[in-house]
Amino acid sequence: MALNSFTQFVFDLFILSAIIITAYTCNFYYLTYLSIKRKEIFTTIDVGTPTVTIQLPIYNEKYVAKRLVDAVCAMDYPQEKMRIMVLDDSDDDTVKIIDDAVDEYKRQGFQIEHIRRGTRNGYKAGSLKHAMQTTDTEFVAIFDADFIPPNWFLKRAIPHFSKSNIGFIQCRWGHVNENYSAITQAQALSLDFHFLIEQKAKSNSHLFMNFNGTAGIWKRECIEDAGGWHISTLVEDLDLSYRAQMKGWKCIFLPNIVVNAELPVQMNAAKRQQFRWAKGSIQCAIKLLTEIIIKRKVAIEAKIQAFVQLTRHVVYPLILIQFLALPVLLAANMNLYLVNVIPVLTIATYLAMGPGAYIIIIQSMYHNSWKSKVKILPALLVFNAGMAVNNSVAVFDAIFGKKNEFLRTPKYGIINKEDDWRDKAYNLPFTKTTLLEIFFGIYGLMGILISIFSNNPIFAPIIGLQTVGFFYIAYMSLSHTRFKRNKSSVIPLLTKGEKMAKRIYQFAMIGIVAIVIFGVFMAINGYNDDIYPLDRIRGNLDGIMGSSDPTAIKIHLTAIKQDLTIILDKLPESKNPVWIFPTESTNFNRIERDVNTMIVSIETISRVSDDGAAFQTGMTNIQERSIALSKNIMDATPYMYVSVSNILFSTIWIAAILGIFTALKRKKDQLTAFDQVTGV
Repeated sequence: MALNSFTQFVFDLFILSAIIITAYTCNFYYLTYLSIKRKEIFTTIDVGTPTVTIQLPIYNEKYVAKRLVDAVCAMDYPQEKMRIMVLDDSDDDTVKIIDDAVDEYKRQGFQIEHIRRGTRNGYKAGSLKHAMQTTDTEFVAIFDADFIPPNWFLKRAIPHFSKSNIGFIQCRWGHVNENYSAITQAQALSLDFHFLIEQKAKSNSHLFMNFNGTAGIWKRECIEDAGGWHISTLVEDLDLSYRAQMKGWKCIFLPNIVVNAELPVQMNAAKRQQFRWAKGSIQCAIKLLTEIIIKRKVAIEAKIQAFVQLTRHVVYPLILIQFLALPVLLAANMNLYLVNVIPVLTIATYLAMGPGAYIIIIQSMYHNSWKSKVKILPALLVFNAGMAVNNSVAVFDAIFGKKNEFLRTPKYGIINKEDDWRDKAYNLPFTKTTLLEIFFGIYGLMGILISIFSNNPIFAPIIGLQTVGFFYIAYMSLSHTRFKRNKSSVIPLLTKGEKMAKRIYQFAMIGIVAIVIFGVFMAINGYNDDIYPLDRIRGNLDGIMGSSDPTAIKIHLTAIKQDLTIILDKLPESKNPVWIFPTESTNFNRIERDVNTMIVSIETISRVSDDGAAFQTGMTNIQERSIALSKNIMDATPYMYVSVSNILFSTIWIAAILGIFTALKRKKDQLTAFDQVTGV
């Protein structure tokens, strides 16, 4: 059966997205194979105790800054060979905390400096670039504020610079608060996939491996030879590591040297971190890929893997495209099963390519403890599905060249489950991305209904997983929002403005929940009124095509007539749902006339002998008309979703949520302005 142009376009987009997503997924499985195949043979040499500068880039980290400085100064390494640079761009209490700590360690004989640039130009990359102007040691170690390096770190890591062409080593991230919540468990498992699969597969080979920005050591000569730190992207670590490897430097990942770090516990902080990584990698792709591809000394496989790593976040927009396209194709009665006679094979393939394969990978990563990690897999699947909107926005930001702003991921010194972050400074509010997540969640509910009512329930779990993800991320973003200013300790109590902001936030939450519930109700009600009658008509037409009993056919036609009456009452005067470039095939006045003609025909047929030629000819005509009408109804179905009334309702619905966002932002801006005036 021929498809109309719109449905064909959606189908082509769906298939193209599926092919690309499958390619990226298969590449991850290929890296898994390499990581298992490659034996971990690490060569070390006795290099003594070479000079090392430890750089600690910090911005407003009053809850974890001293913990980091204490851990670095506790390292088992000669003080005269270890220079510590605290690169502090803070503008809150962190400055005094660091100042006091640095003074104390200076009195103990440490070579430690509190470096203040007086600007945030270039953000973290700018801070590291500034520090390199006075760095003269052989090696440079870097730790972000939320990391807690062990005291043996330098003595165990530096000997791995066993060859002169090794430019940097990257150590594995540990997770000091992995079991704090489902959010931290999902992030921990995701990071372990990155380090124990991707980094392990690429380490010490011709494939490019990225530096992860912290918990690693660089050879100073390598940084300088590669052109130093650049501030043109949000992921200066990925940028520099690729430029270094294009210069011929090698890199090593050390899975057995684990540096614990604090995972983001607030959903809005986790989203910010994911956003920065996604946007930064696409920026690096735009900046570096051409040079990598044309460089002769880079192996073909290395070029392919570099392309995959730098562009892999485009999978998220493709996931959204598939999510949007699937209900449209199901409503258009498209056959999307891998094997027509075995629909269950479709869901089995999804499970094999996704959760099934990941269970096998987890077994290879964790060995005896794999069962406890598998329990986290559902949380990771929901987390990744829900992050599709946030990361897609980041990808488009990078593609369209939106101005960079390095928004750091706030940390709160959270280690134990009993620790609480909700009343601390740095809490982030939800953003407008949450509105999109709510939209996709409601769209997913409609998609589930469509899959059920179109007799394709096998797709309901696939749509359902992503729908749960969108609602989960949106809910956590809203519930984790707190209006808490970055106050100094001299103002410990809530001001009148903050109390008002808290009240506005509570009313806003009630309003958003009410709007979402109303939206879900209207979506279900709209589907029942506008789309379900079309599904019933198609079902009755299928019944006609499968019958040769005039009485049964007349019953089907009578039911179709009743549903057409419902639909015609809701259509505009033209009685055509296609309000831009309408065609006769979707004109319901004509469809009604055809049904009336079929009713007259079947009444005539019922009065002749079923053995005669007239009966056979009449039934053939009825069958052909049914096929044509089924196609007409299928063509019209997608346009019922974009009726003028639906567009108007959606506009009002979105405007209402935007209004709530605007009120919240206005109150937040008022508090920020108050802080600036009072010097808080």
